[in-house]
Amino acid sequence: MLDVCLPGTGGMMPLPDRWLSCCWLEYQGRALLIDCGEGTQIALREADCKLSRLEVLLLTHYHADHIAGLPGLLLTLGNHGKTTPLTLIGPKGLQAVVSALTIIAPALPYRLELIEIKNDAEGCLEAEDIAVSYLPLQHSTRCLGYKVSLRRKPVFNPEKAQRLGIPKPLYKHLHAGETVTLEDGRQITPDQVLDGARKPLTVCYITDSVYTESMAAFAAGADLLICEGMYGDEELRGKTEDKGHMVFGDAARLAAGAKVGKLWLTHFSPALKDPAAYLPGAKAIFENTAVGYDGIKINL
Repeated sequence: MLDVCLPGTGGMMPLPDRWLSCCWLEYQGRALLIDCGEGTQIALREADCKLSRLEVLLLTHYHADHIAGLPGLLLTLGNHGKTTPLTLIGPKGLQAVVSALTIIAPALPYRLELIEIKNDAEGCLEAEDIAVSYLPLQHSTRCLGYKVSLRRKPVFNPEKAQRLGIPKPLYKHLHAGETVTLEDGRQITPDQVLDGARKPLTVCYITDSVYTESMAAFAAGADLLICEGMYGDEELRGKTEDKGHMVFGDAARLAAGAKVGKLWLTHFSPALKDPAAYLPGAKAIFENTAVGYDGIKINL
């Protein structure tokens, strides 16, 4: 299972009732955060996200509403007893930005590990059970969209295991891909009790960009697409594009073209007081659309 939360859904500046956009992903006690604007550590606490579980921070770009909260978050993690490394991933310029911001957080009780994506092409970073893909977007500065894919174990078939006379304590080893030896000397391989591979759980996060054709292929088939909608009014499209952003209709068309499972809208302009008022227009394009709000959660 993959837990997803939007602790904040605003753009440009935090408001009394809306923190800046960020996304929390958690799996088996390990967490990944996307973006870190001003006050993010407070938004995380209010959304009941366990800071001690944070292992990776993805940064889409280096505008203040996505990065200015970094020193406060790093210090808060230290105050919560973090001693294990924190990995930071972001586009070109990461080293310089982190060096500058950590001047006011110079003594951390844990190590920062930086992965700077210096190229301007689509790519992927892979670990044992998770893959983080990235896509260059079109904004006023280098900006990346991210897709987090969580690999899932094949389905374990207990009936097959029972027919083979396998003791239940060995089930977890076989499900983990290990070969086991029974007391009678028989060796049992995982393929004898598993029912095949399952589709990864995938969350795609796209914000701060005009619509591009490459987005649909990047987000194709995602269980959840989290996409910015700076404004809901289609008449503001020109103004929005000039600033390197999208309206609700753009996000909905992207979701429909990519055939995703669900769409959450986020990164609302401070001027957009009631995003839900524009939801019907987006749902007319892609039915399974929801307006994000601070603290919205889902378990995939």
